[in-house]
Amino acid sequence: MDDERSAEADRGRIDRGPEAYAAPIKERWVVASTDGAMLTVYDLGGSGPVLLICHATGFCGLAYAPLAEALADRFHCYAFDFRAHGASSPPDGELVWTGMGEDVLAVAEAISPGEPIYAVGHSMGGAALVFAESTNPGTIRKAWTFEPILFNADGGGRHPSFMSENALRRRRRFATRDEAFDRFGGRPPLQTLDKRALRAYVDHGLVDVDGPAVELACQPEHEAAVYEYHNSGARECATILPGGFAMAVSGDEMRPGETVRETVADNPALDLVIYDDLTHFGPLEAPDQIAPSITEYLLGSALSGDSG
Repeated sequence: MDDERSAEADRGRIDRGPEAYAAPIKERWVVASTDGAMLTVYDLGGSGPVLLICHATGFCGLAYAPLAEALADRFHCYAFDFRAHGASSPPDGELVWTGMGEDVLAVAEAISPGEPIYAVGHSMGGAALVFAESTNPGTIRKAWTFEPILFNADGGGRHPSFMSENALRRRRRFATRDEAFDRFGGRPPLQTLDKRALRAYVDHGLVDVDGPAVELACQPEHEAAVYEYHNSGARECATILPGGFAMAVSGDEMRPGETVRETVADNPALDLVIYDDLTHFGPLEAPDQIAPSITEYLLGSALSGDSG
């Protein structure tokens, strides 16, 4: 009978990979951004020029620690938590995407005062880099982005969508971190994540609330608000960038990738990279696969065609 119960429990679990993945944090500190937001910044080590990694909506900077490790032989890597994400506080006002760009500017000045930085941005993080460079040209030396969210400005204000509605329905509390890991890793859309990235997200993108219980650090209400403000004009900003931005797309054939392709077609100064074998979560799915493309674009020769 005990064996039967054990077998039943195992069927509800996934292969966890590393039971404990330790993100390579050399130092962490807090940087003040606009609107009262206080941002937690992480020095992830490495050797070379400064590179800042900017995360997607709902995630946290340390979920990209495996990517930082894959880049550590060529870059000194930093990550941070955007406002209302991870260990960073929400702003006093609304969660508009231009504020995410201001977060990038605040962290860039903290890690490389007066000097341009290299950067990697995923989804919202890629859009934030576009806003940052548009606001303060010369902040970003070069950037490699994966499906940045590039939507046109739409009159301001909040625009509810199926993404914001899904965020509000998101389960926020779990009995343990292992329960959260099993749930996220056993179903769409996060089941394709590299287990190190998923473990780092569960360790740092959830907070302790009651004994072993944990909650999402990015509250569903905050995540929903971010989605509702996504029509902030990143598309217009990207269309006039003078260059220095690579924009990768996945094989999802969904709206984020479509808008990237359209934007690159409108602005020949941008570079398109294609990963047909990855989803929108590419940097969290295959950090070791995409790291060479990042290094080549930021430091080396021109891109040599598709990478997928």
